[in-house]
Order: sequence, then structure tokens, then C-alpha cells
Amino acid sequence: MDFATYQPIPNLPVSNRPKMVILGGGFAGLKLARKMIKSEYQVILLDKNNYHQFQPLFYQVATAALEPSAISFPLRRIFHNTPNVTFRMAEAQAVDQEQKRLFTNQGYIDYDHLVLAMGADTNYFGMKNIMEYSTPMKTVSEALYIRNRIISNYEKAINIADVAARKALMNVVIVGGGPTGVELAGAIAELRNNVFPKDYPELNFKNMRVVLAEAGPKLLAGMSQEASEKAVVYLDNLGVEIMVSAAVEDYDGLTIKIKDHESLETRTLLWAAGVKPNHIKGLKEEQMIPNGRLKVNQYNQLSGAESIYVVGDLCVQTDEDYPRGHPQVAQVAIQQADNLANNFIAWADNREPKAFKYKDLGSMATVGRKLAVVDLPFIKFQGFTAWITWLFVHLMAIVGVKNRIFIFLDWAWNYLSFDPALRLLIRPRYVKPKEQDELVEEKHE
Repeated sequence: MDFATYQPIPNLPVSNRPKMVILGGGFAGLKLARKMIKSEYQVILLDKNNYHQFQPLFYQVATAALEPSAISFPLRRIFHNTPNVTFRMAEAQAVDQEQKRLFTNQGYIDYDHLVLAMGADTNYFGMKNIMEYSTPMKTVSEALYIRNRIISNYEKAINIADVAARKALMNVVIVGGGPTGVELAGAIAELRNNVFPKDYPELNFKNMRVVLAEAGPKLLAGMSQEASEKAVVYLDNLGVEIMVSAAVEDYDGLTIKIKDHESLETRTLLWAAGVKPNHIKGLKEEQMIPNGRLKVNQYNQLSGAESIYVVGDLCVQTDEDYPRGHPQVAQVAIQQADNLANNFIAWADNREPKAFKYKDLGSMATVGRKLAVVDLPFIKFQGFTAWITWLFVHLMAIVGVKNRIFIFLDWAWNYLSFDPALRLLIRPRYVKPKEQDELVEEKHE
């Protein structure tokens, strides 16, 4: 890639203010950009999508409880009438740390301050077959793909006479026992128990297995023992098969091989087992730790870089309370962005910056329609009250009043009727010459 031929990104605002480029419109990047409105900086926010995605509710899109637009918000709309903040849809490719220049697929942009907030992507731990045949859930489009795939499998299963082949289409296996895996397993189990039998009365859903496999010794490893044990009870009552100390070794699109456990057959393997940092070219090896996270100081400044800052999942920042770095959760990203914004304003006013100190506000996960587990710093509780708390916290965190109203109405309807109305199989008009299912079938012939 010859970056020497790149031209500047056209039509960017011209300003004498210090130019701050924020790369990524997730929780951290959006928080920082919004706090910099009316500041002394000219802010350019870049993202490969033109919308912000609320990741904690991806699983509800995947299980037909919410429409994709309900958890997505146009970035341009957020920055209406904000002369010092500009959004551009662009995908970063490399950074030249010496020239203070960022290269994107739309051209390059020079910066005074660069903030990397690109987040993390799915980690397949080097297993190529898992990467090829499993389905991750890190974007709205991937969540929508999961919804389509599950519904498509049942439409196929209803036309198949062979029981074994039908079971493989109906079974769903989720790998990863964190909040995402637990929430996804509970939601799919409730669909199996209450919704799909009405849609497909010809199928025997007692033959459908919902399996949650976790490589570690317990579910919800980042939460309390009480939360983990309650989650197991709730999932067990829903009929989810839980496998712990179950490291997935391989998957060929049909058979999952699990260390020290039985092999499982499914056409739907949902991967929620880990994350890895997103990177661009130009970052130096000495600026990162072995797992790829970037080293920053107490002000989120990148090690060995004068004008580059890193926030969120991409960075590792250590202190006495977190000697191995903070957990890769949304609250860390939001708080780091908030502190960095305050520091940029302080620097502009010639005031001393403030070192970042993470305040753990707690963790929570929902299990099914009316049960959840909540760990707060001062109390731990589970059950229906925890579910109401989970609903309130997530509803208030959604960007946009309209989105909150739609989500509240969807949740209310689903709770009262338990008949989500979004079980639509929506396919793109263009179909690849060979879909994944065809490749798998050829492999097993």
C-alpha cells in the first residue's frame, strides 16, 4: 500500500483550533466527541459505520426481540449544529506517528491530537475453522445474520425427513460463558420453549438442544459466585445445557470437537468466547503487550507517543487496584473518555490534568424474560428485581429518546404477549455463488 499517493480527505473544515481526530464511534469515542462540543478543539470523528451501536443489546436483535434500528443511532444526527465537531465515515489504515498523519480509505488527515478508540473484535484464538464456520456477534449486521440463520435453519428443517439432519439444523451451541453468552443462551432457550413451537408445530422442539460451553470453570467469571450460581439455576430451568471447563478445539461446520467432552452436531455455532484489540499499521511493537492491547499512562497517553491517546478495550492501563489492566467493559471506556475530555479542556486552560481512576459501578446480566443477576459495589441481588434494574439501566444508556421509547414498547409487548413480531427472514437480493451451508454439505458428502 503506497501511502505516498494519498491525498487529504476533502471537504474537512478549516480551523486554527488544535485538531483532535477521534478514531471510533463506540462508547468511548462517542462520549469523548460529545464532551468536546463547544471546546477549544476542532474535532473530527471517524468511524467505518455512520451509526453508533449499542452492543449490550445485540443479543436481542439476534433473537428477534428488537429491530436493528432500535439499538443504532446515526452519528451525524448527534452532531447537528456542532460547528467544532465533524463526522466522516472512513476506515483507518495506518498512522505515521512522526508526521502526525492518519491514513484512511478516504485519504489522509493531519492531527494535533489522535485518540484511538477502535475497540475490540472477535478473538478466535488462531483456530481457522472456527473463524470460517462459526458466527460472531460484534456488530448489528452480525446479530441480524444470526437471526436470519436461525430462522432459515428451521424453515429448512421443516422440509427434511431425516431426524439426525433435522436435529443438526435445530441445535444451537453458544461458546463463551460471559454476559453475552449467558444472555444469548437464555433468550434462545425461551424462543425454543415458547415461540418456535407455535411457528413450527410440525417440528419436535424437544429434539432441539441449546448448549452453552465455557472454557473456564464457571459462568460469568467476572461476577460474584452468587451471580454465577444463580445464572446456572436460571439457565438450567430454561433447559440450557451448560458445559464448563469445555474448551472448543475444532468445528467443521457440522461437528464441534470439545476437549474432554462429547462432540456436538450443529449448523449454528455462535462464538462469544473472547475479544482482541483492533489495530492499524504504524503502531510499534514496544507500545503493546503480548495480547495486542496498547500501553498507556495514567492519562491514557500511548507509551512513547507525544500526541496519541488510547481509550477503551484497545488500551491497557495498570494501577494498584488493577495490576493487569482494567476489564474490557463499556463502563471503563466511558469513564476513560470522560476523564480524557476533562484533561483536554484542562490542558487548553493551562490547568493540571487528572489521572484516571476507575470507579466500578457493578456488573449485570439478564437470563431470559424476567430474571437477571446484578452485582453492585454495595449489594448483590438476583431475580425479578434484578431484571427490572437491568431494564432501567440499559434503557437509560440508549442514545436517543425515540430509541428508548421504541425499546420500552417492544419490551412491554414481549413481556405481556411473549410473541416477538420480528421473526422475519430478510435476505439480501444478491446471494453469493456458494453459501456457507453448501460448502459444509460438500465437505460432508
